[in-house]
Amino acid sequence: MSINSIFQFLVPKDKKFFPLFEEASSNLIELASNLHEAVNLPLKEREVLFQRIDELEQRGEDITRQTNLELSRNFITPFDREDIHTLITSIDNVADYLHGAASRMRLYQVDKITKSIRKMTEINLEACQNIDSAVKELRNLQNFKVIKDACARINKLENKSDNVYNKAVFEIFENETDAKNIIKYKEVLSVLESATDKCKSVANILESISVKHS
Repeated sequence: MSINSIFQFLVPKDKKFFPLFEEASSNLIELASNLHEAVNLPLKEREVLFQRIDELEQRGEDITRQTNLELSRNFITPFDREDIHTLITSIDNVADYLHGAASRMRLYQVDKITKSIRKMTEINLEACQNIDSAVKELRNLQNFKVIKDACARINKLENKSDNVYNKAVFEIFENETDAKNIIKYKEVLSVLESATDKCKSVANILESISVKHS
């Protein structure tokens, strides 16, 4: 038995941080799902979902705040305090960017949703689902392969997002003549691409944590 395994055996089972991590990742899936659903609806039918996204983003902020509060209250934590703070913050960053994409679509009254925007919301949703799968394995850190595989899929999705983004921006400048539309679409696509980058950041942190405790 390794030193890490012995230490994990001696440390009391955490009943605060893991539920918060899982709540945050579950919230992320719901937010990404609502965004993907919204871009597949006509403009007039999106508002209800955009309002729900506002609520979910605020819920994510509350979970992050509660996690940091628990950090200040608890001397014993399931793994490094810095890793806990970085993980919950990185998950919240994904939520912020997904919310930012929804906010821009609403603010700019983006009527026609392009295939590229739909594809990028789909990629982000899949990345968030993989984050959730990996987060659920943190409770015992025994199944390193599940976390590693989920993180590898997120990295592939981030590369896919880059390709979709680059092609979409090229097509905008190639085909769009209205300067306002160029700004609108490029802004929305840029925030969606950044959201996938933030998913990759979460994957990097999850891999780091799992390696430390494997």
